[in-house]
Amino acid sequence: PMARLPYLDVTDLAPEHKHLLKRNINLLRLMSQSPKGATAFHTMGQYIRHESPLNPRLREMAILQVGYMTRCVYEYTHHIKISRDFGVSDEDIRAVAEETKGHATSLDVLTQAVLRAAREMTQGFAATDSTFEVLKAHLDNESLTDLILIISFYNAVVRFLETMQIDNEPEYQALLADFPFDTN
Repeated sequence: PMARLPYLDVTDLAPEHKHLLKRNINLLRLMSQSPKGATAFHTMGQYIRHESPLNPRLREMAILQVGYMTRCVYEYTHHIKISRDFGVSDEDIRAVAEETKGHATSLDVLTQAVLRAAREMTQGFAATDSTFEVLKAHLDNESLTDLILIISFYNAVVRFLETMQIDNEPEYQALLADFPFDTN
């Protein structure tokens, strides 16, 4: 399958929008069909990755859980690669799958609650009171608010990726061999 709209290259963009393809990935190449939309998306992504006070490992675990739950290969594999730069281990990545299946893991209580919130928000649109209380006991209000924003934002991202049928780049696709989706 091919993407539903063409991918743009930096040469296709007006000078004031060329920065949008600093990361020349298919998601941004297609999203650049709407330069102002891509700019707004980029602003939120930059905030999440570089400015949010939320612990970056927890952020990446939440994003991995959204990708895993939605079986969005693009999101999941891109964040397997990205998450390693922020302290996520291979064991952590495998624990996302185990937690999803309801199996016990060695993850701490807060990380388990972050994954549970991501699952609850992805499946049923809201984190439960019990999950929220665990998060509230461990995170300050700013970090907790950012966590909910991040889970919400990445649920939007996977819907964009899947609807636009964006092709995964081969170097990311290869990561699925080590971290496959559950086949059940």
